[in-house]
Amino acid sequence: MEWNATHGLGFRGAALSWARLERILSGKKVPELRPLNHLGEIAGVDNRPKCVRYYSQQPFVELHGASSYNFLKGAAEPESMARAAVECGLTALSLLDRDGFYGVVAASEAADKYGLNTVFGAELSLDHAVLPMLCKNPTGYRNLSLLITHAQLCGDKDTVCYPSLESIAQQLAGTCYVLAGPEWFDRIDQLVSAFGVADVLLEYVVGMSPEDADNFEQADEIIARMPKLRAVATTRACAAYREDACLALAKQALASKSCVSRAYGQLHPMGATWLRSGDIVLRVVGEARKSLLDQAVAVAEECAFELNLVAPQLPNWDVPDGHDEYSWLAEIVWRRFGHRYANRAPELVAQAQHQVEYELSIIKQLGFPGYFLIVSDLVDFAKDNNILCQGRGSAANSAVCFVLGITNVEPISAGLLFERFLSPEREGPPDIDIDFESGRREEVIQYVYQKYGRENAAQVANVVTYRRKGAIRDAARALGYPQGIIDGWSRGLTPPPVDVERLAAKLRGHPRHLGIHSGGVVICDRKVAEVVPIEWARKEGRSVIQWDKEGCAAAGLVKFDLLGLGMLEALHHMIDLVAETTGRTVELWELDTSEAAVYEMLSSGDAVGVFQVESRAQLSTLPRMKPACFFDLVVEVALIRPGPIQGGSVHPYVFAATQW
Repeated sequence: MEWNATHGLGFRGAALSWARLERILSGKKVPELRPLNHLGEIAGVDNRPKCVRYYSQQPFVELHGASSYNFLKGAAEPESMARAAVECGLTALSLLDRDGFYGVVAASEAADKYGLNTVFGAELSLDHAVLPMLCKNPTGYRNLSLLITHAQLCGDKDTVCYPSLESIAQQLAGTCYVLAGPEWFDRIDQLVSAFGVADVLLEYVVGMSPEDADNFEQADEIIARMPKLRAVATTRACAAYREDACLALAKQALASKSCVSRAYGQLHPMGATWLRSGDIVLRVVGEARKSLLDQAVAVAEECAFELNLVAPQLPNWDVPDGHDEYSWLAEIVWRRFGHRYANRAPELVAQAQHQVEYELSIIKQLGFPGYFLIVSDLVDFAKDNNILCQGRGSAANSAVCFVLGITNVEPISAGLLFERFLSPEREGPPDIDIDFESGRREEVIQYVYQKYGRENAAQVANVVTYRRKGAIRDAARALGYPQGIIDGWSRGLTPPPVDVERLAAKLRGHPRHLGIHSGGVVICDRKVAEVVPIEWARKEGRSVIQWDKEGCAAAGLVKFDLLGLGMLEALHHMIDLVAETTGRTVELWELDTSEAAVYEMLSSGDAVGVFQVESRAQLSTLPRMKPACFFDLVVEVALIRPGPIQGGSVHPYVFAATQW
């Protein structure tokens, strides 16, 4: 196979296309591969999109914007907001989410892509009104993240409980700015008393609404009374462009659990404000208030920093005296080696010893002994509590994983390549996915919380986005259609009207709310909340971070996948049945994979209820392939996958395998 310095061997989909593979196998000239960066773009090349930049004479930054990650408020993705900001001539952008950092990673990557500075912060839902906060530096980011976590976890799901203003100010310790907008003008003295005049920024909101003039006049009075108070101008842009404003209007109507026609008096007259250049904002506020824009630029220059957060490390494993993590891992491996290879051929045992020594040296070189100790501990907990489990994926290529009991496939006799699982050329930690009995997986997750603590362990989120059915349903609700008619449209019984289709098309793909990843868990040596806030999940007893797996990878958080598999429950039932009727204890790793009767059954297509080969495609392929050994089954399972199917390789392979 072809070697790619960035992606390793070309087994990883995007690293080696079918067209490229065909050229290699045909001996044709293949274009030289160029290394890629973490975004999948050619490294060392300016990959920033070319924008139509407006060169504003008046410098300006947006300190109080909102993207689609401010759920049911923002009407544009962070990348669209960043692009529009560049087109308006802005030099920095702050996209604030409500009670969280949901879109921080996306906003940071978008800003980097378009050459913008980023100011991080969040909106806090207090009893009186929403309080926007801007982080001055990474310390402020950590303090604000911890504050949000405590507020999220002290109440129930969808309920945040912040302490008093004085307590918030004490926890943030002068590391964040407060944006005091019109909602706080009547309590400006309380804010200044709690946070200090140096950390309060009076917010002149250029909202393009009739209330602007009154708000400006009231803010001028506050400045006259408190001359040391700094003031900035913002637009509170919830949209990137004018055409997005109607989507913001619909989202905010949904957030108020109403429709646009009923909630219109409470919403912005144009739906929302969109990003504007400094020249336009200056014309609205007037030359006399030019300092508002200059002050906003100064604040952005002070607060902007890159999201190069130092992610927490894995917990240090508690090892016996005289051991470090590596020596203790090696001790456990060699203790268990004899048991796992007790009934194997002497030649295989000798090969396995050399392979285990090699794998341990790679694990030590890459600094991952602690990772394997954590995974081994999870598997040991499951076995001690009679929970059937098994590692999946490339972990099956590792003899160390087999010896530790993480996987049940002996990799050497199967001819599996360890480097596909772990090698010095691969970046990041190994990826070991573990399947547990679906009915008892919750016990393992709760064990993780008990062992490492809720502040040091949490599940990974899944950002739920609008699909067609949900988009049509919410679009129709926002436009005020009756529920009975909406149900018919969302089920596809009748086509929705044009206005619903048009709004649904805008909603599709936008974040709707936060879900929970199927099994991803992050475990750290210190508080995860120093990097990303934690909140309660819908499922009782689960807590989840506010980022998905891509966000975790970008920040360097190590994820463990603890997955539930119903077939393991069925296998456990059969193992118990065999033990009850014959007295024999069945171990999956001891099963004979060469039993001819099994392959005869599968070759006849009798595979209903057999895991991974019971689909229609598999049932039709088995009689044609007629698997006669374990490797044939490996090929059978690998063949009926999206890649080979879309690449058109299934039928040619079956023909070649059966005719030659």
